[in-house]
Amino acid sequence: MAYYDIFLAPIPDAKKAAYGDFVKFTQDMFIGLGATDVVDLWPSDVPDGEVTSLPLAVKLQEGESVAAGYIVWPSKEVRDAGWGKMMSDEDPFDMPFDGKRMIFGGFEELLRTTA
Repeated sequence: MAYYDIFLAPIPDAKKAAYGDFVKFTQDMFIGLGATDVVDLWPSDVPDGEVTSLPLAVKLQEGESVAAGYIVWPSKEVRDAGWGKMMSDEDPFDMPFDGKRMIFGGFEELLRTTA
């Protein structure tokens, strides 16, 4: 059964082009580690909130945007092996954003409806 990694990250607007290069690199990397689909999203309609919101979730600062994305893996086992291999890499890569405010997690599919 498919397994999903979902994330939110605060990206400095001035680094949008660098972020585009970064996600191209990471998309290729995740596909090479066994992912079947990798999608990165740039915000166009992300409202602020008073109690909860995407901006609040990542402690968004002035001059930043909340990017989102997901990775589809064929199974949790393939995902765990892929992440294990990536995390054991001795040559870490630089992220063009504050990774401490990134939110991510793994999800099992509950229900899917397609047209």
